[in-house]
Amino acid sequence: MRLMMWQAAEQTRNQRLRMNKTAKLEIDGKVYELPIVIGTEGERAIDISTLRRDTGYITLDDGYANTGSCLSRITFIDGEKGILRYRGIPIEDLAHNSTFVEVAYLIIYGELPNQKQLKRFSDLLTQNENLHEDMKFHFEGFPYNAHPMAILSSMINASSCFYLDLRGPYDPKRFEVEAARIISQVRTIAAFSYRKSLGLPIIYPKPTNKYTANFLHMMFSEPYQEYPLQPEVVRALDLIFLLHADHEQNCSTATTRFIASSQANLFACAAAGVCALWGPLHGGANQAVIEMLQQILETGDDGSKFITEVKDKKSGKKLMGFGHRVYKHYDPRAKIIKQRCDQLLKVLHREDPLLDIAKRLEQAALNDSYFIERKLYPNVDFYSGIIMRAIGIPLEMFTVIFAIGRMPGWIANCREIMESSDSRIYRPRQIYMGQTERPYVPIEERT
Repeated sequence: MRLMMWQAAEQTRNQRLRMNKTAKLEIDGKVYELPIVIGTEGERAIDISTLRRDTGYITLDDGYANTGSCLSRITFIDGEKGILRYRGIPIEDLAHNSTFVEVAYLIIYGELPNQKQLKRFSDLLTQNENLHEDMKFHFEGFPYNAHPMAILSSMINASSCFYLDLRGPYDPKRFEVEAARIISQVRTIAAFSYRKSLGLPIIYPKPTNKYTANFLHMMFSEPYQEYPLQPEVVRALDLIFLLHADHEQNCSTATTRFIASSQANLFACAAAGVCALWGPLHGGANQAVIEMLQQILETGDDGSKFITEVKDKKSGKKLMGFGHRVYKHYDPRAKIIKQRCDQLLKVLHREDPLLDIAKRLEQAALNDSYFIERKLYPNVDFYSGIIMRAIGIPLEMFTVIFAIGRMPGWIANCREIMESSDSRIYRPRQIYMGQTERPYVPIEERT
């Protein structure tokens, strides 16, 4: 019943957004009318879904920068104005008042949970935080220096083998448990892989700990001594998860929707998202920030020389963690996380030459006309990298942290695909630029 109501609402909404206005396209002297779609925030698109059928043409948009691949109700971004909203709620309100677990529920189910719903969701996370014991043997198959993202994607996929009900078609009644299982187990897998890389014993989750505190416990506790959970540290990491929970149709999210369109199970979709996020142009930005700071330090620079070199195009120096492909103004997440970063560093009294360099770069970017004119403001990756380093999270785990935070968004987007009445498998076209037809040449005649 719930699925039927959702589908009916979706159909009504789609009809409402396809307005009477049309765009006219002239090809070879013939004019075609294409429907104009207007989103709830005024975004406009030209619906070309019948273009090839009607004209024999397709559109070419390398990298999909100008292509709307779906209708979605999850996240709204206005890069020009620096706006980010989850299900209509400003990211600023959520960051100051909510938690990652509550936001995960909001993103997946569309509304903030009441107390009963939040307790049920939290209980499901606790009930599903442990991995099947046989999974431990899978960890032993990886070399000690395997990248945590490789282990994470592999183990998410492997985990699905232990749940036979995943082999059937999508079932909305089963979805709630599956979603909680992945969100909960992703941090367990991440912590286990980190411990294995150091040759340390596995630390099991503690049911009395909340989500983020439990992750820190599994990462840093020892069998003989529990990790001291400082509230400021827990809140800072929880905020990183929250700010990364979804970000519209980025590379990894688009990948999960692509996989979901084939009706693959939720674990397969999540594993694919991890693989897409692994790319240095996507999830590796916060890691690149720390690597940049380390390179500056190794040259004996305090950041001043580097700033001068960045302004010189001939130097080839790039300022990592500044500017954003979507946000043409200040990244709204950066404003939020900067405050938490400053608070955390004061509490920890952490002396770190890389953090000193980071502060100099930040001040230069905020006050130097060169960066202001080019809108090269510090983004969320700049501050999240600093926070994770201050907490003690190693560099190779940075992208893993990103993946844990992004999991609710991937799941919510998969749900939209799986519950849409008119969803069909994604199948982009291409413009072939290769050889035209030619004969097969026997091997003895080839030069």
